[in-house]
Amino acid sequence: MTDINDLRSALAYLRTQPGQLIETDVEVDPAAELSGVYRHVGAGGTVARPTHVDGPAMVFNNVKGHPGARVAIGVLASRERVARLLGCRKEGLGRLLMESVAGPVPPVVVDGPVPAQEVVHLATDPDFDLFKLVPAPTNTPVDAGPYITLGMCYATHPDTGISDVTIHRMCIQSKDELSIFLQPGSRHIGAMAERATELGQPLPISVSIGVDPAIEIGACFEPPTTPLGYDELCVAGAIRKSPVELVRCVSVNERAIANAEYVIEGEILSGSNHVVEDQNSHTGFAMPEFPGYNGPASHECWLLKVKAVTHRHDSIMQTCIGPSEEHVNMAGIPTEASILGMIEKALPGKVVNCYAHRSGGGKYLAILQCKKTVHTDEGKQRQAALLAFSAFPELKHVILVDEDVDIFDTDDVLWAMNTRFQGDRDIVTIPGVRCHPLDPSSSPAYAPSISDVGISCKTIWDCTVPFHLKDHFHRAPFMDIDQDKWASVL
Repeated sequence: MTDINDLRSALAYLRTQPGQLIETDVEVDPAAELSGVYRHVGAGGTVARPTHVDGPAMVFNNVKGHPGARVAIGVLASRERVARLLGCRKEGLGRLLMESVAGPVPPVVVDGPVPAQEVVHLATDPDFDLFKLVPAPTNTPVDAGPYITLGMCYATHPDTGISDVTIHRMCIQSKDELSIFLQPGSRHIGAMAERATELGQPLPISVSIGVDPAIEIGACFEPPTTPLGYDELCVAGAIRKSPVELVRCVSVNERAIANAEYVIEGEILSGSNHVVEDQNSHTGFAMPEFPGYNGPASHECWLLKVKAVTHRHDSIMQTCIGPSEEHVNMAGIPTEASILGMIEKALPGKVVNCYAHRSGGGKYLAILQCKKTVHTDEGKQRQAALLAFSAFPELKHVILVDEDVDIFDTDDVLWAMNTRFQGDRDIVTIPGVRCHPLDPSSSPAYAPSISDVGISCKTIWDCTVPFHLKDHFHRAPFMDIDQDKWASVL
């Protein structure tokens, strides 16, 4: 959809699609109630049941304590909806992103005036207060505070001058301060902040909220697919076949997304990675994370000192629920692209498609659809699994199936596991490998064999038919019908 280039055009498009967007004028409290409502409407993912999977996006037009502001949630909480917004079939999202990474279109800087700076609030104003200016919700009653969950963080490396965009959890801590969680060694802005600290200087940063869905998806790529020095805004440019437009910030030496709904400008303070995330709530929790559990509050967040907030007239805050299908899609589709890109280079044509399954939050579980055409292909499916682990280090489990299995249908995958799998010969385990620290089972408290938090046993489940037995595993053949003849009932 090349006519979509911001959140408003995305919502306008969804209004034309039956069942894809609902709006309400009923007053909602952003403190837990908003997320509590959307849990039942369309959160899905690893959210505790009951929750609705693949429900519509939702816009709340009456947010308690924030007159005139609106909040959008669930824009990306359906794979079908993401596909429509990016202009492809849902089965082809991984390959679209793979091709977009390979053919980047860099962003451009434009002069004002721009939509994102229609209204300007400077931190020097006596009434400046993030709690009032930004209608950031909490996911649950025990969250550390109001969270910005879909902020596109943009910063520039102090040495190289190369910029990058990533998404981090940020909690409002005071009228002009945010905590920002930078997981050590995982994201590029963390490396930039660490280098700025070594130089004894702050890191200017912008946080753009409410943007083109292509930017939100592209921002979730990780190394090695997009190494330090690769600006993920180039991915969105490639998807849209048009560069993302940036504008110079009003208070810091950085740029922001020109058509964002909100922009928070500020500096990550040098050496400030000791902010206690729940210093206001004292609950011990941050917010629910993608595995479906409450994340512990970090004592090593960095401090983002806010210098200004700019926004559009009639601004729309965009948010997501941490363990929702929205996170699955933002994390999982780039994961699929990374895996497909790595395997295609080493084993071209041997993996038809990949799905980062919702049960793993888009990170822990990948299902690979494998193709064996000659006897020497036997074993290459397991090589593909090893490549998947290399392409995305946080991956924990890989399930391998044949090309006649629908990887997006969990029942079909489990059918393959039940009829084409024997545990004593078809499981491959790789113990003692670094995975992801938010997996609560990857802890020495869970098993003595686990030496440190974040260490896991990576596992391959080979549910493919051995090549020499392929003729014995044909699925029951049904008649191909004339679909036009039966269109009224199909």
